[in-house]
Amino acid sequence: MKNIRNFCIIAHIDHGKSTLADRLLDFTGSVTEREKQDQLLDSMDIERERGITIKSHAIQMEYFHQGEKYIFNLIDTPGHVDFSYEVSRSIAACEGALLVVDAAQSIQAQTISNLYLALENDLEIIPVLNKVDLPSANPEEVTDDIVGLLGCNSEDIIPASAKTGLGIKSILEAIISKVPYPKGDPKLPLQALIFDSIYNPFRGVETYFRVINGEIKKGDKIKFLSTGKDYNVDDVGLLKLKQEPKNSVSAGDVGYLITGIKEASEVKVGDTIVSSKNENTPAIDGFEEVKPMVFAGIYPVDTEDYEELRSSMERLQLNDASLVFIPESSAALGFGFRCGFLGMLHLEIIQERLEREFGMTVITTVPNVSYRAYIKKNPQEIIPVNNPSDLPDPSYLDRVEEPYIKASIITKSDFVGNVMSLCIEKRGVITNQTYLTPERVELTFDMPLAEIVFDFYDRLKTVSKGYASFDYSPIELRSSKLVKVDILLNGNQVDALSALIHADNAYNIGKKMCEKLRQLIPRQQFDIPVQAAIGAKIISRETIKALRKDVTAKCYGGDISRKRKLLEKQKKGKKKMRQIGNVEIPQEAFMAVLKLND
Repeated sequence: MKNIRNFCIIAHIDHGKSTLADRLLDFTGSVTEREKQDQLLDSMDIERERGITIKSHAIQMEYFHQGEKYIFNLIDTPGHVDFSYEVSRSIAACEGALLVVDAAQSIQAQTISNLYLALENDLEIIPVLNKVDLPSANPEEVTDDIVGLLGCNSEDIIPASAKTGLGIKSILEAIISKVPYPKGDPKLPLQALIFDSIYNPFRGVETYFRVINGEIKKGDKIKFLSTGKDYNVDDVGLLKLKQEPKNSVSAGDVGYLITGIKEASEVKVGDTIVSSKNENTPAIDGFEEVKPMVFAGIYPVDTEDYEELRSSMERLQLNDASLVFIPESSAALGFGFRCGFLGMLHLEIIQERLEREFGMTVITTVPNVSYRAYIKKNPQEIIPVNNPSDLPDPSYLDRVEEPYIKASIITKSDFVGNVMSLCIEKRGVITNQTYLTPERVELTFDMPLAEIVFDFYDRLKTVSKGYASFDYSPIELRSSKLVKVDILLNGNQVDALSALIHADNAYNIGKKMCEKLRQLIPRQQFDIPVQAAIGAKIISRETIKALRKDVTAKCYGGDISRKRKLLEKQKKGKKKMRQIGNVEIPQEAFMAVLKLND
């Protein structure tokens, strides 16, 4: 127990977490020369291609120091704000954290928010100044920033370079001396916290857990507290580069567990594992409930694949607990799911993972939030509106209420003006402004949730040069003037592109949507009108021009009437085509409508 250290690496995106994890594995000899590669812990193709971490990855290392053997359980975490839930789960399984700060970029938004997460969980923080070998590095200034943020001594900050391997030994020694060993007792009844799980098609669900008290042995009977189901432990072991089976995993360790569970819904992240003999063992405080930011419909391209999509989503939810979904149906797209995501990048990644890992091609609808509608006939009766198609006819409508949130934004004082004008543009009302330090300001706004769904996150990052962290909590529903904007293609309504928009923004957004679709929908053999409408009123129109074959090419000279005859024939054909033609909308068009401000 005394020689176990559990720690994670937290930092802003691109500050070198995964590279530092690679160097730590090299230094402790946890990987052989053959196994070495960049971003070693990033197991997904998408992670490697984009150069970002999406999933937290746990791995065990052994290190000899002053003749004693130490066991390190390292968890590498994502840096992007859309995956902050992953970070909160990793932190719950650790006692210490390496806070990595880029010597060229200094402290960024996620550095601050992840640090607060770690401090809330009473983690020991070891500051690491990474990338000190860069020509653009400014170690003195950034050291002062870290001292100001953490209140530590400048001697405590370890200068390092994950690329060259500088300072790795100092980091390992700091972990041994500063990070407390796990406080569990192997003799107490079993208590273990589930912090992750993956689906293995051959062995069922693999559960990743951290043992707080007691131990798990092979062949034990265990119970998951949230579902109340009992299981036999078929296989248990430690998480090295590859899984290493053991007879038992005791207090303080991080390991994996296979119990032959086939149903993905039976395993919940944040659940407590106890022994079946001691069922009354109290549950461990799990994680906060996830707060989805963006809601969108995901539908299979072929309606027959609905069940397959359901099982794919359940398996994906195992691996990504921040995904929330419920079944829904649409007139145009058939049966699908209404999903909650943490942001637009999260939505893109989920879509890509469904495609790659499960071979599912899906259609994503325009993201939105849930509203409440009331009709004149019965003004007390609540009609929930999850889809634009659920909105009652405007002539019967009494009022629509939309959810409001309290948004708190922490940014640098230089960007206060830019952030304010963005929030006011998004119908926000400022309620408070506090200076945390002379450099950092906290702004509080009341805003409609619908306004932060589309591109708020991305734009906030742009106007604050990446230095703004954003958090929100729902407050209440308020009456609002909303209209339903429909998109018509060739006179046919496309319900997947309908959106509920505030009346003041409707014309502007309708116009942008039409322009965007004109660019993205491929040209056909006939003219396609693209229209945005509110009820029966057309508010914007674009035309996708027809591809015209040159039918007069073979007429050299001769009478004009020969050419006229061919052109008239073409014109009739185009008219007929337009009447019977169907317009295929590419998947990019659905996604692009979401990024209207680019």
